[in-house]
Amino acid sequence: MSSSVLRYLTENRERLLNKLNEFLAIPSVSTDSSHKKDIVSAAQFLHAYLQDIGFDKVEILETGGHPLVFAEYNQAGKDAPTVLFYGHYDVQPVDPIDEWKSAPFQPDIRNGRLYARGASDDKGQVFMHLAVFEAFMKTEGKIPLNVKVCIEGEEEIGSEHLNAFLENNKGLFAADFAVISDSGMIGNNQPTILYGLKGFTGIEITVNGPDHDLHSGMYGGAIRNPLMALAHILASMKDKDELVTVEGFYDDVEPLAAEERKLIEAVEGEDYVASTGAPETVSEAGYTAKEHTMARPTLEINGMYGGYQGEGTKTIIPASATAKITCRLVPGQDPEKIQELLEAHVKKVAPSGVTVTVKKEKLSARAYKVEPNHPLIQKAAESYTKAFGRETVYIRMGGSIPVVESFEALYHIPIVLLGFGTPEDRLHSPNESFPLDSFDKGMETLAYYWETFKNE
Repeated sequence: MSSSVLRYLTENRERLLNKLNEFLAIPSVSTDSSHKKDIVSAAQFLHAYLQDIGFDKVEILETGGHPLVFAEYNQAGKDAPTVLFYGHYDVQPVDPIDEWKSAPFQPDIRNGRLYARGASDDKGQVFMHLAVFEAFMKTEGKIPLNVKVCIEGEEEIGSEHLNAFLENNKGLFAADFAVISDSGMIGNNQPTILYGLKGFTGIEITVNGPDHDLHSGMYGGAIRNPLMALAHILASMKDKDELVTVEGFYDDVEPLAAEERKLIEAVEGEDYVASTGAPETVSEAGYTAKEHTMARPTLEINGMYGGYQGEGTKTIIPASATAKITCRLVPGQDPEKIQELLEAHVKKVAPSGVTVTVKKEKLSARAYKVEPNHPLIQKAAESYTKAFGRETVYIRMGGSIPVVESFEALYHIPIVLLGFGTPEDRLHSPNESFPLDSFDKGMETLAYYWETFKNE
């Protein structure tokens, strides 16, 4: 590729970092209404930067919630492919504030890492793309392909208005493929192709018994205990081999092919015992912990509450008990169908003497997977390897990015997940950070990647 782009990024590194710090200093916390002006400020920052880069069209679009920043560059020619770049400018709350070693919205560099809320998720990674677009425009006068930019302000609160907005403006965001940098690498300086994401869905189970808490001595043995009933229901949903026992749960699961098992086996991966402090790993019978986490469906209890929670003893039969359950899904599984199966199972095993209700969570998403040997994926892998100097590994991730399902359902286009975060970034936690090595090599990767589209 032209060395001018890489030279521009090197020579302007300090200025670009300062500009990123300006972006990070905006406390664009999407879940807190007191930061509404900051949300607008973050959108305005992006609007001004995209205009300065030289995009043909830049707009701040109202969605019914937080605004979306849209930009378009179409000077590469009608025969050149169009990429839709997605990211988000909103961030998580900073609590607990007293655990931060530096102010969350005053970016600070320590030991080769940039510390700030949003440094990795997702402002830092969004900014890298824009900086590389700037480098192409300022050195070569053009970007090698046509670009559409979609940067939203509600990702951290479930992209509440994005899907409807995309559906109502489908033509505006139409592209040949999409690129998202809202994920990470499996290790520091280990280029990682994320070619699959799990879907998710969930339910909330509430068990009601008496209309008020009862004395356990006077009524124990006569009245069903809602907490015990709930424990019975939950224990019936998974066996000792980590197999989900809900009838029909695995019916539509796409098998894990031998080739994919080899890809997963080749990944060094995380030492789950060391990183979590758990005494040992557990996984579905017949699968390794890596295979189960990356490519097999799961069911987990996220919370269970009811009765007395204070110090000491309070001898009661509680009036009610509740549990929250979520499932991570794999290709082939329908979130709504899974919710129906879970509800049917709960009603089937619920004991007498209590009333059980099931609330289906609204936020769900299907799993996503692209073939690892897809040409767009192979270009990305080669660009990663060239920048980082290490062979790229291929993984599927247990997490979910809801917008991926939206793009897949609306446009049926390949989605390339180019993430540069690391396991030490502490996403959503105090002391979030992003390694400057990823910042530099990530921009180099993107420069190589966009270069591959020249003359296509």
